[in-house]
Amino acid sequence: ANGRTGFRPTMELNGSWGGYTGEGAKTVLPSKAFAKISCRLVPNMSSEKITKKILDYFTSTAPEGVTVKAAEHHGGEPYMTPIDSHEYRAAAKAIETTFGKEPIPVRGGGSIPICALFEKELGLKIVFMGFGLDSDNLHRSKEKNDVFNFYKGIETIPYFHQYYAKGK
Repeated sequence: ANGRTGFRPTMELNGSWGGYTGEGAKTVLPSKAFAKISCRLVPNMSSEKITKKILDYFTSTAPEGVTVKAAEHHGGEPYMTPIDSHEYRAAAKAIETTFGKEPIPVRGGGSIPICALFEKELGLKIVFMGFGLDSDNLHRSKEKNDVFNFYKGIETIPYFHQYYAKGK
């Protein structure tokens, strides 16, 4: 499952609509159809190139007489922190110090498009330290954060700064 959510690129259909959308049934072919899609990229993929490939594909496969219109809303380059980086090792040591157990690195597919730009412009690796549990329902209904883990997260951050500073 982790491969599906963190290792591989994806294309998601976020929504689609067209034709008659009112109450009751209508058996007509719609004159227009709409879709919203997004893609999760992995290292060595370019958001600009992928967007162009998708638009070219839709345009080239449209039947004669069908017009394809598309708008790019935003794009972001993929990002992954190497687990052998100083930044990651400092974070792992801080988590182990606070929680008493070595953390297991987990890749999570998400969209924080500023990360690749931060590394490019600032020359720093970005480290995400999540202190929630799967049962916290991140970005779902009844989302919560366990108070114990919240305070443990606060306790972890100074250790991260300490271990990070020692290695630089």
